[in-house]
Amino acid sequence: MNDTPALTGLARQLVTAELLDERTAAQANAQALRNKIPLVSYLVQNKLATSRAVAEIAAEQFGVPFCDLSAIDKESQPRELVSEKLCRQHRVLPLYRRGNKLFVAMSDPTNHQAVTDIQFSTGISTEALLVEDDKLGDALEKFFDTGSSGMEDLADVDLDGLDVEAVNDDKDDTSGGGEAADDAPVVRFINKMLLDAIKGGSSDLHFEPYEKAYRVRFRTDGILHEVARPPIQLASRISARLKVMASLDISERRKPQDGRIKMKISKTKAIDFRVNTLPTLWGEKIVMRILDPSSAQMGIDALGYEEVQKELYLNALKQPQGMILVTGPTGSGKTVSLYTGINILNTVDINISTAEDPVEINLEGINQVNVNPKHGMDFSQALRAFLRQDPDVIMVGEVRDLETAEIAIKAAQTGHMVMSTLHTNSAAETLTRLRNMGVPAFNIATSVNLIIAQRLARKLCNSCKKEVEIPRETLIKEGFPEDKIGSFKIYAPVGCDNCKHGYKGRVGIYEVVKITPALQRLIMEEGNSIEIAKQAKSDGFNDLRTSGLFKAMQGITSLEEVNRVTKD
Repeated sequence: MNDTPALTGLARQLVTAELLDERTAAQANAQALRNKIPLVSYLVQNKLATSRAVAEIAAEQFGVPFCDLSAIDKESQPRELVSEKLCRQHRVLPLYRRGNKLFVAMSDPTNHQAVTDIQFSTGISTEALLVEDDKLGDALEKFFDTGSSGMEDLADVDLDGLDVEAVNDDKDDTSGGGEAADDAPVVRFINKMLLDAIKGGSSDLHFEPYEKAYRVRFRTDGILHEVARPPIQLASRISARLKVMASLDISERRKPQDGRIKMKISKTKAIDFRVNTLPTLWGEKIVMRILDPSSAQMGIDALGYEEVQKELYLNALKQPQGMILVTGPTGSGKTVSLYTGINILNTVDINISTAEDPVEINLEGINQVNVNPKHGMDFSQALRAFLRQDPDVIMVGEVRDLETAEIAIKAAQTGHMVMSTLHTNSAAETLTRLRNMGVPAFNIATSVNLIIAQRLARKLCNSCKKEVEIPRETLIKEGFPEDKIGSFKIYAPVGCDNCKHGYKGRVGIYEVVKITPALQRLIMEEGNSIEIAKQAKSDGFNDLRTSGLFKAMQGITSLEEVNRVTKD
């Protein structure tokens, strides 16, 4: 069946201009619609076309002038005319005003509604200029980054229109409303904290009461930093507001509670927060984990696997049965690695069920179960139910005990693909941990196909990183291969306006070990973790340290950062 007649708008023009073939354009268009993002953004994010090429072709085909964002005078950009909410909703940026005409930047020439809405909102004739999508994203963040997280700037931020709702898995609302729900200054402060955390790419927010102070910290790229110190008098009001948002019981201050919040920041974008309260000496500390569904859609190429490691993972996913285990400490990116694999397998002909505590990212086409021990639904119970549900792929959030391990291994031995996590430091330790749980060595050797141990390292900022000279003897001592020294450069962080302390974003460092016949024999002989690690190395699998040094040799991260995340 020919896809061409179904193609319209930008997708058709890109095929006409021979930038994409018909099939790729149709698939990209359909996936962009499913992901609720513009086609331009999808093409650029997935490297199907360069941002520049799409912009230039779209400008020519649609008769919209092309503009280079780097040539715009940022000081003259009108800041008061268009609200941040409207700009983010339509992904447009005000550039300049000439008389009674406003010029705005956009990357999607088919978004006529954006021009109409801005013209209606401002009362000024509006004209679009076409720009590169990736540059537009960066420019939007910089344009609306106020650089402050304190309460004094709240009047300048559009915070009242935020749509925030609780996601209550138990469906029994025990929260009390109280005045916390209507405490406008606190509501605006918390909304600003949430938006700042999302804009800054943070993973967690910490709201912490002390005897004489209250502080808010964000974890960005794995490192905590302080962002605000609201008055201590607001401590109880802040915690009450957060608990109301998460539909928790605000009268219960002596026990930990778990909840979830969904915040809609535009018509097409929603972010979930996992909320946990903990009674401390001076009040309740509340930690919120940001659960961004887009992190599960990044694709395996964006995670940082070396080519050989990526092939090992993809080949393991193609196996009809067996177990894939992802290991590492809390916050090492295990969930994203698992979800990436699940996404690859998520097709109409495969039945996938997951048991998670809690479900972090909602994915269409996957049967996700929230583990709830209070109601008799633990991992082992969920697994037993899955095996009666005609499964092809089963994901278990974590193998915590012998009962769960035995059921998972039985499933892996009887025609199912099983994916799970363990909190161990390396691939070798994962195998010995299973044995220490009480799983027979024969079952481990015959069921486990692949083990991925991982860490997350901060990436050096490309705008400011600097080359450093390190003596040859030091490089050899650190573990760099002697025959490669002199063929690579080592970089160190500096720090600039585009990054935080010289780093921007994170990349995975992996140890990917396929269970070979030699490793199977060693497991059945009950070899220890040192012997298993030695055998894995002789089979050609890089350990975490070697993979980290390879990232430093590529200039992706610094030696200092490799030492931080892979130290013994």
